[in-house]
Amino acid sequence: MKIDRIHHVAYRCKDAKETVLWYQKMLHMDFVLAIAEDLVPSTKTPDPYMHIFMDAGMGNVLAFFELPTQPPMGRDPNTPEWVQHIAFRVKDRAELLEFKAHLEANGVDVLGVTDHGMFHSIYFFDPNGHRLELACPDPEETAKIAQADAVKWAMLEEWSVTKRAPKHAAFLHAKELGAKA
Repeated sequence: MKIDRIHHVAYRCKDAKETVLWYQKMLHMDFVLAIAEDLVPSTKTPDPYMHIFMDAGMGNVLAFFELPTQPPMGRDPNTPEWVQHIAFRVKDRAELLEFKAHLEANGVDVLGVTDHGMFHSIYFFDPNGHRLELACPDPEETAKIAQADAVKWAMLEEWSVTKRAPKHAAFLHAKELGAKA
């Protein structure tokens, strides 16, 4: 047995229509499906919802639930806002910069470009407060992934013992953080 792929990833939204229109305009995603019920099919709980699905490319689906009878959505106050995010891959740096300009021209605050060694990213928030990332591959992505792959188990073992950042893959953020590789 093995998982084939992610079918969809679902998050909560404040307003389904606003969310669809924002993802269409800002990230050029197609609106592919809407499902609405007064009862939750899995639990039979009375809880009206609108469930929307957006095409995130190559069979990837991003979905949202609007839940009008529930308390306003929030976030985990013990988790920094940079931790939980949705990352989308774009073709290359030119497209990343094109998206950055497009988002900023439409009033979205964008952080970055951040150099992660094997990829480069920009960060911003959707109208629901979800942090999003657009990432493009570094020209040396394949070699850098191979380097990181070679040390992943040693890093995980060291982390599990010390809870301090192992330095095996420090080369990835050396440019961004100004450190020596």
